[in-house]
Amino acid sequence: MNSPPLRLLVITYYWPPSGGAGVQRCLKWVKYLPGLGVEPTVITVDPDQATYPVRDESLLREVPASVRVIRTATLEPFGSYQKLTGRAVPHGGFANEGTPGFTQKAMRFVRGNLFIPDPRRGWNAYALAAVEKLLAQGATFDAVLTSSPPHSTQLIGLELQRKHGLRWLADLRDPWTDIYYTKDLHRTAAAAWLDARYESQVLRRADAVLVTSPETERLFRRKLPDLAKGKIVVLPNGYDEADFQGVSAPPTDCLRITHTGTITARYRIGELLRALVACAAAYPALPLRLRFVGQVDEGVRSQVAAAGLGPVTEFLPFVPHQESVTYLLNSSVLLMGIPDVALNKGILPGKIFEYLAAHKPVLCVSPAGSDADKILREAGAGQALPYDDYDLMRRTLDQLAQRWLRSPNLDLPAAAGAARYSRQAQAAQLAELVRAGRRAKRT
Repeated sequence: MNSPPLRLLVITYYWPPSGGAGVQRCLKWVKYLPGLGVEPTVITVDPDQATYPVRDESLLREVPASVRVIRTATLEPFGSYQKLTGRAVPHGGFANEGTPGFTQKAMRFVRGNLFIPDPRRGWNAYALAAVEKLLAQGATFDAVLTSSPPHSTQLIGLELQRKHGLRWLADLRDPWTDIYYTKDLHRTAAAAWLDARYESQVLRRADAVLVTSPETERLFRRKLPDLAKGKIVVLPNGYDEADFQGVSAPPTDCLRITHTGTITARYRIGELLRALVACAAAYPALPLRLRFVGQVDEGVRSQVAAAGLGPVTEFLPFVPHQESVTYLLNSSVLLMGIPDVALNKGILPGKIFEYLAAHKPVLCVSPAGSDADKILREAGAGQALPYDDYDLMRRTLDQLAQRWLRSPNLDLPAAAGAARYSRQAQAAQLAELVRAGRRAKRT
């Protein structure tokens, strides 16, 4: 007799038509889980009431028609923020705000001390009410998965486990109290204590904690060394093979270096820009071009202009995800960075896996020995270029320039082992976690 399908309740604030990197993880899991014997139900926020930094309507097409998506109301302070500051909803790490003025600093203080863990906690009551309604109607679930940021979403899982004893998978895409922009919130000691208490409760009480990098696991275990072995599961971000069916078409008239996504002055690409200028001077026959697609703060734009690279640099706004992939495929080399902040060796942007799927060399400005550095080395796609290591940057660029002058196609062969970063493979790992919970109930 066939076993009944597994049922997973997914609770996530970021869901199509939200755009950006944060939405991809749950979306791709839900896309592939039905084919793996798991029936997901999604609870998310009503997009007409949500405060998304960016929207990508095209992602709605990736949600399987069989998946039930329940959208709820919310109550958040970002409308007041926009009126007081005249600015858009802040991106993660305030990437779209530049140098804050007095009003912005005051609003950050309010956000950091009155809205703990974060301002989207006002959604929790509505999400919880939606779950209660499902349970009252007789719905059963083998597990509930809460995905964050916003980390306030994890408090929903905490309450559901306390009240109903549901098996709970806490998916933390980023660190919590140690996230690099915490200091920008100007928290008092009392606010910091409360936030740390919430973090500790989630880590201790969740049945499993999913993180995106080995360093994040080490970070949490340093805080709570008595956590059970195997409780924290490293399930990195990845790439969807279906997104990369297009043909790679690197330009033949220039060496185009492309960055997609968000980048700020904290990424410290100044030395790399200086090395690019020197490389261009050393190889007059090499036409270099830079392209940034997505949110680029004024600090980076100023660095590009100061380096004299303005005439060969193109800045494009946020684009739908599939269009972003096309830009990757139409590039010679890809650029990424890790912000120069505390505990940054564990920052593992989702874009690294899409960069690998595009089979391009990668220039990665980041600390040596980071999780990103290890993955790039294993894949043969590059290595970390430490922020101040101008000589290594210059040597790397010289090698790429010489290769391009011999042949303008710098595409790399598929990396051995890269298949484990496919979204299908990761959905299979998640399905196994849900299945393990059902097996445990039977024993």
